[in-house]
Amino acid sequence: MEIVMENRYENDDRYYKARKRVDEIKGFYGNLISYVAVNLGLLVLNLVTSPEYLWFFWPLLGWGLGVLIHGMKVFNFMPFLGKDWEQQKIKEFMEKEKENEQKRNWQ
Repeated sequence: MEIVMENRYENDDRYYKARKRVDEIKGFYGNLISYVAVNLGLLVLNLVTSPEYLWFFWPLLGWGLGVLIHGMKVFNFMPFLGKDWEQQKIKEFMEKEKENEQKRNWQ
């Protein structure tokens, strides 16, 4: 019975991790589609209203940076603050908490 429950827990855990990953990827593509659609609209608006000054580049660059960072995070290409960094910090904080708890128990 214990093995069956353990396998079910592992399958549930894998399912929720996979579901979370799919939701992250889906969120990124939604952001990317919005980025393209809105910036195309801003380009048209800019060219129709004031073609002498191309202001649409500013939101294009700002939001583009956000989309780039979002994509790097979703597709695990974060040379800084990536998944390995997160896991290392979680482990570090858990160890510190365990040490603090042990110190409190000895007092």
